[in-house]
Amino acid sequence: MKRLILATLSAAALGGTLVSGASALKPVEFSAITAHDLTTESVNLAQATGQFVTVDQAKATTGTASVVVENGQTYLVFDNAFSTATGPDVEVVLYADGATVPVSIEGSNYVVVDALQSFDGGQRYLVDASIDINDYQAVAIWCQEFDVTFGYAPL
Repeated sequence: MKRLILATLSAAALGGTLVSGASALKPVEFSAITAHDLTTESVNLAQATGQFVTVDQAKATTGTASVVVENGQTYLVFDNAFSTATGPDVEVVLYADGATVPVSIEGSNYVVVDALQSFDGGQRYLVDASIDINDYQAVAIWCQEFDVTFGYAPL
């Protein structure tokens, strides 16, 4: 009996599936964080959500961006549907005017949040505590080297 229990536990620990009646234990797979993966408490604190709009037609940008407050910190969260074109020095920026974000960004109208983590998929960016998120109306994907906005999401 001890051998049967030990073999069963070993199989489960090695990634096998242990089936008991209608239930089954399977290894957990971890993937990129999305707005949908956040805890109920965090989702209740979502301040804004917007769909990405393409600015430069050659640099299509899609997906959803959300502003989320969690444990007193503000985050920008992109969902798993996020996708943008590749380029050098691509950054996530907050832009003051949310009505439309121009292809070229003016120096006083934006603040850089961070370098883009990935051109596709769910992502999460901590907004520095010195940045008042209420001063900005959109999050944009911007190539600093060529001063080109790929897309933005009004917040």
